[in-house]
Amino acid sequence: MNDNLDLRRRALVKGVAAASLLPVLGSNLMGCSDSSDRRIPDQAPEPGPVGVAAEFRHGVASGDPTTDRVILWTRVTPDEPGFVEVEWEVAAEEDFSTILASGSGTTDEAVDFTVKVDVTGLAAGTAYFYRFRVRDRVSEVARTRTAPAGATASAAFAVVSCSNYPTGYFNVYREVAQQPVDAVLHLGDYIYEYAPGGYASANAEALGRVVEPATEILTLADYRTRYAQYRSDPDLQAAHAAHPFIVVWDDHEIANDTWREGAENHDQETEGEFSARRAAAIQAWYEWLPVRPPTSTAEIIYRRLPYGDLLDLIMLDTRVIGRDQQFVYPDFVNGGIIDVDATRAAVGDSGRTLLGAQQLAWLEEQLAGSTARWQILGQQVLMGRYALPSPILEALEPSIGGDDTLAAGTAAVLAAVAAKNKAPGDRTLEEQMLLDSAIPYNLDAWDGYDFERNRVLDFVAQLGSRLVVLAGDTHNAWASQLRSSTGEVVGVEFATASVTSPGLDAVLGADAAALFAPLMSVLVDDLVYANFLDRGYLTVAFAEDAVTAEWRYVSTIDSTDYVENEAAFQRRVVQRADLVLS
Repeated sequence: MNDNLDLRRRALVKGVAAASLLPVLGSNLMGCSDSSDRRIPDQAPEPGPVGVAAEFRHGVASGDPTTDRVILWTRVTPDEPGFVEVEWEVAAEEDFSTILASGSGTTDEAVDFTVKVDVTGLAAGTAYFYRFRVRDRVSEVARTRTAPAGATASAAFAVVSCSNYPTGYFNVYREVAQQPVDAVLHLGDYIYEYAPGGYASANAEALGRVVEPATEILTLADYRTRYAQYRSDPDLQAAHAAHPFIVVWDDHEIANDTWREGAENHDQETEGEFSARRAAAIQAWYEWLPVRPPTSTAEIIYRRLPYGDLLDLIMLDTRVIGRDQQFVYPDFVNGGIIDVDATRAAVGDSGRTLLGAQQLAWLEEQLAGSTARWQILGQQVLMGRYALPSPILEALEPSIGGDDTLAAGTAAVLAAVAAKNKAPGDRTLEEQMLLDSAIPYNLDAWDGYDFERNRVLDFVAQLGSRLVVLAGDTHNAWASQLRSSTGEVVGVEFATASVTSPGLDAVLGADAAALFAPLMSVLVDDLVYANFLDRGYLTVAFAEDAVTAEWRYVSTIDSTDYVENEAAFQRRVVQRADLVLS
């Protein structure tokens, strides 16, 4: 920790909590102890004026709830340069008639005027209200909730991902704010890195949602500006004010298709070292999101959050810390067709990793040590086995298919469905060969790292865990059975649709996307539900013996005048006894 910066922080704590006001940045967290153990000297910051006036343009937020603590966050916009003194309060009632904890501290431009408080000494499973103050300016009042302890009968979460600001309005966040859940799980792509006019920006100017800055974001200043724009959105602010968030990053918090040492959307020759870009992106992420400071390295975000004896929420990083570079299908093209055997061999390579050795060992330790009734993985990419006949993937891959990829893809899908609907003995040799050519659909997901997926699911089978995997990333909704390498049912996967980012409807067209979703469920044995058309979110409600997943959608993201799309609503219930998804 920078000693000068440390000396500029000061806190006055009273009430039941012992907490520090921490403006947090990833680079300065390296080697720091847990924030609740830090005591910041009561020394006035210098140089520069102290306590300049400021306002709260980016809302407030809370996150990473445990049984006795929660992170509180805000960001202030000062009227003039200098250090800003910020006060905070936590109360039992919305009118703050009973203040349980309070304190103050300073923030400055070194951390983009962001503020974090790790409030401790709270009661388990309890709702609290909080607010911030700078002189006579007071933030909005927001609500948070700690995790339960001991015997716990139920818990519920909203699950979101993939919110591209220029694509449309954040109506999904507005809906999430109104849901009666314990917390919101954000599984990544909280922001996107593209320049104006880039990915999914066709309506941005008309909607008044052209991104800032006016370039692809590369530097710390760029990432901070983009977060500031996103956090100015009133619907996102409403969701944060209503519920604590539990957050992990995916690729677009850095750059598209990020992996351990690079990204598809990063050109080292023109954009500099990827490591510098990644460090800037991670620093801004820690500054702008209500996540607890790490105790070792700022790049480790995997963590376990227990909810009583009901469930262990295990948050993973399948994107940055350990991932080998993802394959793409042109890697396996031979003579204009995909080499099926080469593809299978590559994704099944025992040396290939998605999590990295350290995180994989940690995950197995958490699973083995869990005594909760449910084990929940909150992570970025699909874990289910989504294999499709290779001619479908050849037809839909622009670099392989012809001029009319949609027509060719539709024909290939219909041919495969016709073959799949026949009894094995009634299929022609060509039809059976078509089905036998199935290869992974999404090489960026666990499908591209099959050996490690088998290791995790086989370990789950050995333990007898009751596994529920939550995923985002694809912009579409999915529900799948999870099986070990021997075909044993070991869990279920629920994947959320996107907040705004376009799904397969943008690739296939709305009509084809509506047609393909049920056909995909015919072709993929473990897939029981898919929606390729609608934007929305997922809620998962856990009870002692069952989990209920509900997919909810909004009618439009092109206008703030919307309704819930009740026709697209979907509910699935899984019994703990058999984990069978129907």
